Amino acid sequence: MNTQEKIEAYFAKEQPFKEGIGRLRELARKTQFVETYKWGIPVYTIDNKNVLGILAFKHHFGIWFYNGVFLKDPKKVLENAQEGKTKAMRHWKFNTNEGIDEAAVLSYFQEAISNQKKGLTLVPEKNKPILMPPLLKKALGENPAIKRKYESLTPYKQREYCEYISQAKQEKTKLSRLEKCTSLLEKGLGLHDKYRKG
Repeated sequence: MNTQEKIEAYFAKEQPFKEGIGRLRELARKTQFVETYKWGIPVYTIDNKNVLGILAFKHHFGIWFYNGVFLKDPKKVLENAQEGKTKAMRHWKFNTNEGIDEAAVLSYFQEAISNQKKGLTLVPEKNKPILMPPLLKKALGENPAIKRKYESLTPYKQREYCEYISQAKQEKTKLSRLEKCTSLLEKGLGLHDKYRKG
């Protein structure tokens, strides 16, 4: 399937929020966005830069603004997308197909376009020391093969692993995250590599 066919298939798929994401798409197409397809979702770009994505989940659907941190958000609808992992991204969730305020959505789209044209992007903090959680340190110390693979990753990918484990509040969650991390490290993968393709 080519890009356009993938986009059409995404919007044609039968699911509870088919009508809602279709309406968001219509609004996006009233603007200067270029519609494309990345990471398994329709993504809308300006000057080849990702501005937003339209996604449907089991219990809600919505818009992911890649640099949503810069939006004024007069309606107070934006949430941090993934509990601090993505500092710039913001998510606008809808729970019903009827819950779309078209004028408001369009104004957020126009502001996102304007911000992208101004080049507003959140620059990742460089050279911030990586704080390795004790659980990960212990696991790497006990398994030299995994330690080598971890050390071969870029500092950015190393940080993702450390933050993923550290951000878990409960010990059992930390342990299950450690298990996931070690199985990915055995394959020499970064935590989010499967989402980076495309």
